Amino acid sequence: MEIKRLHVGKRLSETAIHNGTVYLAGQIAEDTTQDIEGQTREVLGHVDRLLQEAGSDKTCILMCQIYIADMAHFAGMNAVYDEWVAPGHTPPRATVEAKLANPACLVEIVITAALR
Repeated sequence: MEIKRLHVGKRLSETAIHNGTVYLAGQIAEDTTQDIEGQTREVLGHVDRLLQEAGSDKTCILMCQIYIADMAHFAGMNAVYDEWVAPGHTPPRATVEAKLANPACLVEIVITAALR
């Protein structure tokens, strides 16, 4: 079975598509000067763009994994997430506090979705 990769780099691909499933690499904000709400909004924009390029969208998300640098930001992240998620299509989700590779990043989101 073919594996299609998008935005392939030396270290990782942003997207892999296999057997009707879309796997996104962990998405982080490019503008790390933003607060948790701004970074979350930017990251979810990356998710939307990558899912669209792959032939999917947020209504097809099978699993969402959220890594947050400090649980003190949990409410702010959730406020943005709750506005973004498609009503009636809330996916299974895990949220954990984690030390992220770049200390300026407040949130990283990993998505697995079905193709439309």
